[in-house]
Amino acid sequence: MALDRQEGIGSVAGEPGSELGVIEDVEVVDVRFPTSAELDGSDAMNPSPDYSAAYVRLRTRAGETGYSLVFTVGRGNDLQVAAIEAMRPLVVGQHLGDLVGDVSRLGLSMTGDSQLRWLGPNKGVIHMAAGGIVNAAWDLLARRAGQPLWRLLSELEPEQLVSLVDFRYLTDALSPADALSILGDARAGRDQRADELVAEGYPAYTTTPGWLGYSDEKLATLSAGAKADGFPMVKLKVGASRRDDLRRLGIAREVLGEDYLVSVDANQIWGVPDAISELDQLAVFSPYWVEEPTSPDDIAGHAAIRRAVAPIKVATGEHVQNAVMFKQYLQQGALDVVQIDACRVAGVNENLANLLLAARFGVPVCPHAGGVGLCEMVQHLAMFDFVAVSGSTEGRFVEHVDHLHEHFAAPARIERGRYVAPREPGGGAEMLPASVEAYSYPGGEKWAGALGAS
Repeated sequence: MALDRQEGIGSVAGEPGSELGVIEDVEVVDVRFPTSAELDGSDAMNPSPDYSAAYVRLRTRAGETGYSLVFTVGRGNDLQVAAIEAMRPLVVGQHLGDLVGDVSRLGLSMTGDSQLRWLGPNKGVIHMAAGGIVNAAWDLLARRAGQPLWRLLSELEPEQLVSLVDFRYLTDALSPADALSILGDARAGRDQRADELVAEGYPAYTTTPGWLGYSDEKLATLSAGAKADGFPMVKLKVGASRRDDLRRLGIAREVLGEDYLVSVDANQIWGVPDAISELDQLAVFSPYWVEEPTSPDDIAGHAAIRRAVAPIKVATGEHVQNAVMFKQYLQQGALDVVQIDACRVAGVNENLANLLLAARFGVPVCPHAGGVGLCEMVQHLAMFDFVAVSGSTEGRFVEHVDHLHEHFAAPARIERGRYVAPREPGGGAEMLPASVEAYSYPGGEKWAGALGAS
């Protein structure tokens, strides 16, 4: 079902007043994968993570389901589940058509709630919970339309897209008129870029070789494999030990060559002076970017690091809490690369604001992914950005990690180092029922024995 551009996005949602469009339930399950056993995902701040998800199913009385998840790394996933359950009374019983006729209202009904707002506002577990529900609604919309989310978003008119953004705190950097201009300029060639995307895919880079807990031998083997598979860049975790960082980067350079792109990710481990000092030592290996060199809340610190370590680029975003912070990062010239995350902010609508802000300041977007479901979800936002916002893939890649894709109904696919554009309807977060059952925490079969033995 294609979107009616005249009637707007509400035409996908059903007729207002129809009982079939009423949201009947929001279900959420605590799902965890024991990735700490092999140190998959290990970094300087998260030495033994268990990749986890608060898994959301939004159901209507028509029997429709929208799927989403909010990524965590283990302990505390129950808090994320509880936050989503706290949002449930704000959503259940409302008519989906009425809500998505102006989709931003769905998020604002949660992030603007006068009582839950006290726990944010617009940040942390509560904000991510709202994003989980918003993303599930978008997944359901895309399923109704019979389209992958990236294509559904790309076919909206500029006016429709602008209506989805809450500009309240952004207009000193991005006005609705600015957004209309950006989207209007990208309107030309949109169909051709969509065809190009389907034919060629979207550039990816990989972090699979670079986890901090991997042996030197595994690092070398996986780096060589990444280059052979066509990935244009490998990212290594750093920050636990300068000696280890120098050794591991030396191994990567020996395997990959001097001209191959290698980036590093400090995962917030350093203070500002330490970041500058450590990067001065690592500069001999010519890292392309350093990711999260310090606290994601320290905008001035990122700006100082960026000035000090150039030409190494500075990238941050997976823990940036909202569009207001992205606005300030860009206004202060604190970033070379914007790294949006599908689950950190309040869903598709706020990430649309982040994409528009990046386009307004001419900064490339290279989304964070890797954690369970993040590759599946964020690829849609990057592809939409290429088709309908920035119109470019220059200097842009989506992170990829070769873990846990087998648990998804439409797993992210890589060919020749590029994401294959999804064709399946939805936003990519639907998990296989057997995986949800087996890895539900603490009662799933994959956990029951392990917890009983501990």
